[in-house]
Amino acid sequence: MAKDQKKFPPEFREYVCKLIELDGRKLVDVSSELDISYSTLQKWVASYRKKQNQAEKEKQSQYLTASEYKELYEAERRKKLDLEEENAILKKAMHIFTQEKK
Repeated sequence: MAKDQKKFPPEFREYVCKLIELDGRKLVDVSSELDISYSTLQKWVASYRKKQNQAEKEKQSQYLTASEYKELYEAERRKKLDLEEENAILKKAMHIFTQEKK
């Protein structure tokens, strides 16, 4: 066993993983700032990612209620309409810029 092995609470581990994953901090920087070994942080982050992936899979496998389905449908419909409008604007702009100058 290592001489200076420290025990960190799960809340602290999760906080550190969120710093790295969500805030985009580098493992090396966090390691030096918090005086935690790089390999330990790698293990924490790998475990955190695995838990997040499992939670995402569980969330996707759940059944949707009618209201949730309607919200999803409306959001996708709005995205589609926005993209169609943007596409039409780009087509008009392309037509204007490609016309021969007289």
